[in-house]
Order: sequence, then structure tokens, then C-alpha cells
Amino acid sequence: MGGGEERFVFPFEKLEVYSLAIDLADAIFELLDRLPANKHHRMIGQMEAAVASIAQNIAEGKGRQYRKEFVQFLSIAEGSLFEVLALGELFSRRRLFSEADMNRIRGMAEILDRKLRGLINNLHDSKR
Repeated sequence: MGGGEERFVFPFEKLEVYSLAIDLADAIFELLDRLPANKHHRMIGQMEAAVASIAQNIAEGKGRQYRKEFVQFLSIAEGSLFEVLALGELFSRRRLFSEADMNRIRGMAEILDRKLRGLINNLHDSKR
């Protein structure tokens, strides 16, 4: 790309929930990068997959033709968000995430969940 060209923006990139999901994933990847390399491989892998899945499902759902499919993918994204919170609690209890780290993650997750729920409800209401 040259200096004056604008980058194409895909429809899912315009969604606030997508940006929030990417921010959450980035924050969690940063925390995971600090963990000892030789412990808890499976839990770390599960956390990486779950947090990445949130943004992936939002993006994939936005690319679907029907509103009902988009809602389904948003619901899957919300389920992945809840999985991240459950795993975060386990990490916290094992003292792998500090209380401050978990409070930050929970705060980000709460905002994302409210926005996801709002989008899902809006999509349900707009078809009536």
C-alpha cells in the first residue's frame, strides 16, 4: 500500500463488539505470555482458543447471509466469553493471574458481554 491509500475495512471490523473482543484477546495473550513455559500447557491452550474464538465467531457471523445465523454466531461468541471467565477463575485460584489482572479481565468481559447481549437483542427485535 502506498502512503495515501486507505485500508479496506471489512464489515465485521466496524462492529464495536469485534474491537472489544480483540482488545480482550490481546490483554489475555499478554497475561499468558508471562506464565511459566513449562506449566499448564492444556489450560493455556484452552484459554488461547476460547479468547480467540470470541472475535472469530463475531467475524464469521457477520459474514453470514441471514440474521438468524449471525445471532447464532454471536451466541457462540458469548459462550466462549464465559469459557474465558471460567478459565480465568482457575488461573486466578492457581495464582497464575493476580487479583488485579482478573479484575481488569472481568471488567473488559462485562462490557463485551453487555454489548454482545445488546446486539443479539437488537437483531432479534429488528426482525419483528
